[in-house]
Amino acid sequence: MSVRVLNSGLLTTIQDIGRFGSQKYGVIVSGAMDIYSLRLANLLVGNRENEAALEITLYGATLQFDEDTVVAITGGDFLTTIDGIIVPIWRPVLIKKKSILKFNSAIKGCRAYVAIAGGVNIPEIMGSKSTYLRAKLGGFDGRALQKGDILPIGDRNKLNNEIKKYIETNTISWSINLNELISFKSDQTIRVLKGTEFDRFDKESQKTFFEHPYSVTLQSDRMGYRLEGTPISLSNNFDLISEGVTFGTIQIPPNGQPIILMADRQTTGGYPKIGQVITADLPSLAQLQPRAIIRFKEITLEEAENILFQNEQIINRIKTSIYFKMFN
Repeated sequence: MSVRVLNSGLLTTIQDIGRFGSQKYGVIVSGAMDIYSLRLANLLVGNRENEAALEITLYGATLQFDEDTVVAITGGDFLTTIDGIIVPIWRPVLIKKKSILKFNSAIKGCRAYVAIAGGVNIPEIMGSKSTYLRAKLGGFDGRALQKGDILPIGDRNKLNNEIKKYIETNTISWSINLNELISFKSDQTIRVLKGTEFDRFDKESQKTFFEHPYSVTLQSDRMGYRLEGTPISLSNNFDLISEGVTFGTIQIPPNGQPIILMADRQTTGGYPKIGQVITADLPSLAQLQPRAIIRFKEITLEEAENILFQNEQIINRIKTSIYFKMFN
């Protein structure tokens, strides 16, 4: 089975949960910006949670399928259609042979994910199928998808086939409740831990960081979100040796405007770090469009760990509920 790309949209790439274990060699993790949406899309079609799916940014992508299969669309709402009819998201959907799946502009959120039963059948590079655009590594020839590309789809497993059989004979009227996991609001409070250089910033800047809003600028991408708002200043300038950074690290460059490192961030950074977005809030952060508003809220490491644990429990309950609805 294969899928033909009729239109690639603004930016459509193949992503999974990321390329781990190679940062010491300078190879970034990459992977899906909104990991919760990717994992849940895969669960809905019966794939492994870490299987590769398509990540679609802001608008676009038109796909044609060469045989009947099951897909799941998660993440932002792009008013997606199958042969011109609006398709429900956050549930498994049967798509017929030669049908056309079309994504329009995002009306909510920034990124949509498409999981296809069987997964995208491309080679793993260093343990991942994720596309790292700057290095032309992984994915489909190391690049974003283009018109005319044909994506090979892997063989369906037993669960994929059982879900397909169920959908062919039953009407699905339910969808996943995402309220506790991901926010798609354009004005969000993002929870953070204090960064390693937090105390190096002057008292007024420390206060500003948590009390003043910042907007996501147009100069934002998979590597980092550049923010705009009240500038932040150091108490005294100092030399900082480059050190490890991660998804959600908030750096302050000389202009005082925060940069949040995202999925395609570098492995090390030399700007002072004022904060770190908690893991549980990264999917919501990834769904913010340019010009969206961010407010930062400090929490403790223990609180962050508890939130992450609670979210994993929610995902496990969703996984159990999907199987219960399908097979009971």
